[in-house]
Formats: sequence, C-alpha cells, structure tokens
Amino acid sequence: MDQERKVYFAYGSNMSVQRLKARVPSAKPFGIGTLDDHRLMFRKKSKRDCSAKCDIAPDIGSTVLGVLFKIDPGEEKALDGAEGLGKGYCKKDVDVSDARGRHVRAFTYCADSKHIQATLRPYTWYVKHVLAGAEEAKLPKWYIDDLKKVEAVVDPDPDREKRELAIYESS
Repeated sequence: MDQERKVYFAYGSNMSVQRLKARVPSAKPFGIGTLDDHRLMFRKKSKRDCSAKCDIAPDIGSTVLGVLFKIDPGEEKALDGAEGLGKGYCKKDVDVSDARGRHVRAFTYCADSKHIQATLRPYTWYVKHVLAGAEEAKLPKWYIDDLKKVEAVVDPDPDREKRELAIYESS
C-alpha cells in the first residue's frame, strides 16, 4: 500500500502531525527531509487572515528542513484545498534528502508570486504550529532556535488563536 501513497514535504505549519492529520487523516510521517539551496521565509499573504505564512525560495547554500509524510492519493485534493492551491500557493515537485542521504521525490507548496508580501509578519499561533512540528520531528536545535527568532505578531482575533491552538489541548 505504501507504494501507492504520495510523498509530501511539509516545511511549515503542516510539520505538526496533529495539524496535518486534521486536514489529511491518512498522513503518516516517515522522517526528516532536507531541501538544499532553498530558504524558509514567512512572506506568503494569507487570504483568510492577511498574516504571513511559510514559503520557500531558491537560495544557493541555504537549507530548509521539514517532515516527509506519506498520504493517500485520494486525500491530496483535500490538502490542496487546505493549502489554497490556485489561491495563493502553487504545487511544486522537489528533490529532498532523507536522514540517510537518499534522494526522495516529493511534492510541496510554495507561494504564487502574486501573493508574496515580504513586510507581513505571521501570527504567534502560526509560528507555534511550525515550532510544534519542528520539535515533534526533532529537527536540529539550531533550526528550532532560528524558528524561535521569527518576528510574529499577536492575532487581533483571540478566538481564532484559541481555535487554531485547540488541537494541542487534547494531547
């Protein structure tokens, strides 16, 4: 059955297993992925709340770490919808390395150039999703420390923050 599953590289809030499983119940993490010559940025403008979300950009010498997931192909459209495919994000095939240095072909999402706004900041709850996933995956300390330095702002809608972070209360 695993041969039939699609490989997804999550580098932002979907690194959080709980967050991704709420969107794609079949998601199963199977390791850390490394995307070379790319940089993680918080610059994609969200249509839902107008804050910054994660994006990746080519950058020679930089590295983006993330989590590799296998998902059932039938749930890929649900993930496309949750990620805003065609409404801010594009799907991209990437070659990542797994923990053993093997190349893995995966799909991921990156911001459409019309939805990039470098001056935006993410909400604190969004960065918490990213950090939760990074810590669950046991990404290197230096990477987690860099994520903790991301400038975030408090969401003016406290109810949205509560809803977003409620997935962690049951664990």
